[in-house]
Amino acid sequence: MQNIAILHYAAPPVIGGVESVIEHHARLLTKAGNNVRIVAGRGDADLLGEGFYCLPLAGSQHPTIIAMKKSLDIGVVPDYFEPLVEKIYLQLEEAFAGIDLIFAHNVCSLHKNLPLTAALRRYCAQPTSPKLIIWHHDFAWQSARYENEMHAGYPWDLVREDWPEVGAVHVVVSEQRKSDFHETFISSGKEAIVIPSGLDVQNFLGLSEQTAMLFAKLKLMQSDPFLLLPVRITRRKNIELAIEIVSELRQYFANPMLVVTGPPGPHNQDNQNYFRELLRLRNQLGLDPARNVASGVHFMAEVYDGVLPVELVHDFFRMADGILFPSFEEGFGIPMIEAGMAGVPIFASEITSLKAIGQEQATWFAPNGNPAEIARQIKDRLCTDPTFVLKKRIRQNFIWEGVFEKHISPLLEF
Repeated sequence: MQNIAILHYAAPPVIGGVESVIEHHARLLTKAGNNVRIVAGRGDADLLGEGFYCLPLAGSQHPTIIAMKKSLDIGVVPDYFEPLVEKIYLQLEEAFAGIDLIFAHNVCSLHKNLPLTAALRRYCAQPTSPKLIIWHHDFAWQSARYENEMHAGYPWDLVREDWPEVGAVHVVVSEQRKSDFHETFISSGKEAIVIPSGLDVQNFLGLSEQTAMLFAKLKLMQSDPFLLLPVRITRRKNIELAIEIVSELRQYFANPMLVVTGPPGPHNQDNQNYFRELLRLRNQLGLDPARNVASGVHFMAEVYDGVLPVELVHDFFRMADGILFPSFEEGFGIPMIEAGMAGVPIFASEITSLKAIGQEQATWFAPNGNPAEIARQIKDRLCTDPTFVLKKRIRQNFIWEGVFEKHISPLLEF
């Protein structure tokens, strides 16, 4: 556990890309067991809680800072610049008391508050100061918008110098910003680490807390692809073929997963026997998710007591890469219209009732077809679908929890 401060001009509920990033950084760092303090010129203590430290002179909209910037933008350093730096420096000493590590967002690469930048450099140069990670989202010296506001010398050079006496780690949010960093900090010889921003899937898609917990428990964010079979467990649903297809998909994908949403059908005692047969087949094929982290078949009947709430099933539709529907017989096929409305690719048995709905827009196979051939059909359909390819890339690289585990957590040990 570490005591970590996040420094920026503003914090939520102020709207902005960086403000959103620091909110997620704070959430994930806290979840990992760290104590987090957000230090900013503006923010809502009621929203952010006791971890928010309001330091008005750290903001970009404080009247004194606005007046200072107007003078600096025309190349004039006011007489009160250094006294203001000293004042902010003393406030930083108080704000960072007990802190082990500082995440400084944009204050070392933008000129929105150069007295703050100067004070931070002075503070972090002290032998007993916290470690510093400089998070670069934008570079004033690389932006055409700011070219008339940047001037050679101090204090403008503060946002294009490495601060060698500090020994900071530099983080950029993209390869483009890494290129900007090396053009800006051309003489530093430092390398920048690329750590992307992320997506909060639960909030973006409006997923319930229950869905989020279930997805985490089943590791469905790691699936590749995630196929959904939204049916009760009865023999006419031909679930054994779906399991065999998932087994064959391992030839093409790193982590194929199938979720069967329903419990055994209530009207035939044989459905319990069928469920046990499916579990044996799953285990024989090495698709028991409790034993195989690389792929698996999840029966919600094993992890959820009773019928899944319809809202949770709808969440599954929003997250799925495809619907697998291998039934021998269907009177209508409600999952077909649900998948069509959700915009999810359909892989289904070529039976009359389903063909009437899916027509040319679904991928069809015989309900007694060859699992290996059907798996190849699914692979061909998905791997040529730009939506799936992009969704997969985002899921693997740009979900906040994954970004934290892969990039941010190791950074804390520098």
